[in-house]
Amino acid sequence: MTVLLRNRLKYAFSGQEAIKICRDKSGNIKVDNKVRRDPRFPLGIMDVVSLPKTGENFRILYDIKGRFQAVKIDAKEASFKLCKVKRKVLGKNKIPYIVTHDGRTIRYPHPDIKKNDTVKLNLETGEIESAVKFENGAQVFVTGGNNIGRVGQLMHIEHHPGTYEIVHIRDSKGHSFATRLSNVFTIGEGKKGSLIKLPKFGGQRLTLLEERNQRIGDVEE
Repeated sequence: MTVLLRNRLKYAFSGQEAIKICRDKSGNIKVDNKVRRDPRFPLGIMDVVSLPKTGENFRILYDIKGRFQAVKIDAKEASFKLCKVKRKVLGKNKIPYIVTHDGRTIRYPHPDIKKNDTVKLNLETGEIESAVKFENGAQVFVTGGNNIGRVGQLMHIEHHPGTYEIVHIRDSKGHSFATRLSNVFTIGEGKKGSLIKLPKFGGQRLTLLEERNQRIGDVEE
């Protein structure tokens, strides 16, 4: 939280100022619609950070270099969060539940929701609004490995019993790449596109020449 306020958003000049902002009794910062006052509170992928006093909302995502970026979003998009299903289990008293990537336990999910699918969670009610299936043609975001931060369309999955399953992805420029299944996060259906606003460059990796031209353009502006 301190890094976000001081280094990214520039609302604080020092760590002490960031601590004062966090610990203010009026609740300056909300994470996933809950007031957080711990300046060391960890922020992770897909977390929604809201600043009620300024009316700003941000979603924490990776850029194409693998760095955390606070992507500014509107109030409508800040009302939900995407959660990847890590496990689907039949618990005590035969109550079905799913466990998501951020440690949530959601009971009685829809029977169609499976492991590796993504659920759209309403942050006001804590209920599942909809689900995005992990299947060929889906829009995916890479959250680990050498291709971290890239976005593309899921082409097919290689199953290797006893070892890592490999997912093949193609981005909007037509470049294909592969990564482990555990690194892939579904963010939308194929034709409908992404459910969330993406960071700068839309998850497309630039060549060295394109990066250079982009820097020159930013300096000229």
